[in-house]
Amino acid sequence: MIGRIVWLAALAGIALLTAGLQLDFGARGTPQLVPLVPEPLRNFAQVHVAMDALATKTPGVALAETRKLVRRRPIPSENLLLLAAAQARAGETETAGQTIQIAGKRGWREPVAQEAVLRIALAAGDRAEAARRYVALFLRNETPDALLGELGPAIVGAPGGEGQATMVAIVVRAERWRSRFLRRGVQVLPPAAFAEMATASLEKGADFDCRSLETSITQLKRSDAAAAAQLARAGARSCPKAGALAL
Repeated sequence: MIGRIVWLAALAGIALLTAGLQLDFGARGTPQLVPLVPEPLRNFAQVHVAMDALATKTPGVALAETRKLVRRRPIPSENLLLLAAAQARAGETETAGQTIQIAGKRGWREPVAQEAVLRIALAAGDRAEAARRYVALFLRNETPDALLGELGPAIVGAPGGEGQATMVAIVVRAERWRSRFLRRGVQVLPPAAFAEMATASLEKGADFDCRSLETSITQLKRSDAAAAAQLARAGARSCPKAGALAL
């Protein structure tokens, strides 16, 4: 008799555990299920708990909930994003920067996450990481030019700074990105910063398409004649017609 009771109790426990895990998985897309998930079983549900804490709770509570999330589900990079946001909100900017570095190695696919990481990186003073996230947004056709124009000055505004150096390194390495950099960069980046980065890229061996370079210089003239002349002189060696635009 006792054995039967133990057996039935075990079956009931397994059923409750299974139901709890199913509710947790369902909470991934249905936040309304979160309150029904037993706290120890919250894995997917903990994402919503952490997001709610970031939006409505004190920095201490948000930090505790995001740490709990990362302990339970340490692999998804999005969870590290939430932790970094909580750390930055709690004033732990240095730690937030370290979390960003870890997360950055895993990559960020969602544009909202890219922008969030970018802003956190800026808050932590990590312009190199911010520049990498900026490039990811830059390469998406769907990213509004207004957003790129808003974020650009804080990342690449300092001549020769980490932000500019990071973007130049990407332009030099990624040949297929060069025409996009010229075409969109002249529209969304600060004119002087755009000219400085394009010039530095040429000096480091980037081989720009001459027609694209000439078009960018012509557009640049409308906003900053000095910056256009600087870029035209730099481009003259590989594109003679571009050099003529310095006049």
